[in-house]
This record gives sequence, structure tokens and C-alpha cells, in this order.
Amino acid sequence: MKARVHVMLKNGVLDPQGEAVRHALGALGFAGVNGVRQGKVIELDLAEGATEADVTAMCEKLLANTVIESYSVEIG
Repeated sequence: MKARVHVMLKNGVLDPQGEAVRHALGALGFAGVNGVRQGKVIELDLAEGATEADVTAMCEKLLANTVIESYSVEIG
């Protein structure tokens, strides 16, 4: 079974990497980009019987810093 976890900084948390990407895009001539938020995607190859609750527990304990990051889980 596969799971995909999307982790992003919460709204209101400064994103220096996103700001660097926005600035670089402007320097390359891509006008009109007003903001960039950068996150990460974690793909998990899980054993049969794993549940979405298991992946959520993984996120809460390791994969996301829930103080400053939010996450979403896709199972499929």
C-alpha cells in the first residue's frame, strides 16, 4: 500500500525558502508571482494492514513539526 504525505508550513509562519524561490523567479523574468510557499512530499510504501491512522501517527510523531507545519495524507 502507498501513502503520500504533504507537509506545508502553517499560514503565518515565515517561509524563507519560498521567498527565495519567489525572488529567483522574478530575477528570471517571471513576473506576477506574488508569493511562494514551499513544502515537502513524503511517499511511504506500507505493509498490508497499515491504516490511515498509522500514517497520521507517523506524522504526529516524526514526519511533521505540528507546531509550525500542517499535513495531509493520501492513501492509495
